[in-house]
Amino acid sequence: MEDFLKFDGISKAFNDTKAVNNVSLSIKRGEIFSLLGPSGCGKTTLLRMLAGFENPDQGRILLDGKDITDLPPNQRKVNTVFQNYALFPHLTVRENIAFGLKLQKRPKEQIDAEVDRMLSMIQMQEHADKKPSQISGGQKQRTAIARALVLKPDVLLLDEPLAALDLKLRQKMLLELSLIHDEVGITFIYVTHDQGEAMSLSDRIGVMNRGHLEQVGTPAEVYEAPKSSFVAAFIGDTNFLDGKITRIVDTEYCVIDVPDLPQMLCYNDKKLHMGSFVHLSIRPEKIQISLEKPSLGNKYNVLEGVVEDLIYQGDHTRYWVDLGHDWRISVNRQHTRFMLDEKPIQWKDHVYISWFADDGFMLDRYSEADENLLQTPPQTVGESSPEAPVSSVGGDQA
Repeated sequence: MEDFLKFDGISKAFNDTKAVNNVSLSIKRGEIFSLLGPSGCGKTTLLRMLAGFENPDQGRILLDGKDITDLPPNQRKVNTVFQNYALFPHLTVRENIAFGLKLQKRPKEQIDAEVDRMLSMIQMQEHADKKPSQISGGQKQRTAIARALVLKPDVLLLDEPLAALDLKLRQKMLLELSLIHDEVGITFIYVTHDQGEAMSLSDRIGVMNRGHLEQVGTPAEVYEAPKSSFVAAFIGDTNFLDGKITRIVDTEYCVIDVPDLPQMLCYNDKKLHMGSFVHLSIRPEKIQISLEKPSLGNKYNVLEGVVEDLIYQGDHTRYWVDLGHDWRISVNRQHTRFMLDEKPIQWKDHVYISWFADDGFMLDRYSEADENLLQTPPQTVGESSPEAPVSSVGGDQA
């Protein structure tokens, strides 16, 4: 797919707050691209500048090779679907979808044909003559999408489009959005703070934080190979252990000293140097937990601890293991039929946790490395945060 949409050095400030800070980004024709990040990170501001509702302070926006930075919204082939649907309550589903075409003064036969095509695509033929108050939230969302798509935009912008729906309906609508995209084939830009939505729908994801674009990649790339501590903590759950590289092993691996814990081996894909202060990030599902000490190769890390808490979550159990000295690790253990004959791991059990060296991520500390941090007692256990990294599991920070 070719580069179709480009943000070139885009910045936008509101008073003294830099909402978007020198963002450059290329989006391919026909892909579903998600802008993901916490509230206030700049993703919606970036979307509004693309739609023409805000003007950038600097930089350019190019669509299919044309500079649209200064074009008014009605001259851009870009349509937006908002969180609140913005349907006209006094118009029927059919009339809502037809509204934009009527403004363009299209012939009635053409309008009817296009609206019928949209109704068929969103499977709303039976509800065409109902008002918005007479249909469900998911049906309203489909109507809003059809109203935007009937004008045949080059880009469809979706700003938190599923935020008002319940979990089951969000999951259903994600599938429907994917199917609609497959049918129309245009570029979708999807803005969300929900990691699950972005991961399940997108071809690629741009993770934003404080106006900056932290990382762009496929869902697998940003999850399996985060480029920063912020991305590792924001996308899914992770464990952070603060340490210092004390030895390089065979050029590809390094040994990390973590205060009050055994030394750990990690694959050094970031090529960090000896003496660097780092986060060692390990996803909970990459860690094994057992009552007996495992016999593993020399590229495995094995630590001892006590089960501090556990939650049964259907397909897996989540354990929090106290390693002592205010360090704790979160572990997700999948349930399989092979576990039926095993002694269950319970609260206060002494356990061993282990992980393969390649499954840990070597990350620069998000805040500037400070030698004093590792010379003081670890911080109180709590949710990890990219702004204030601590020694515990990283929770959902959406």
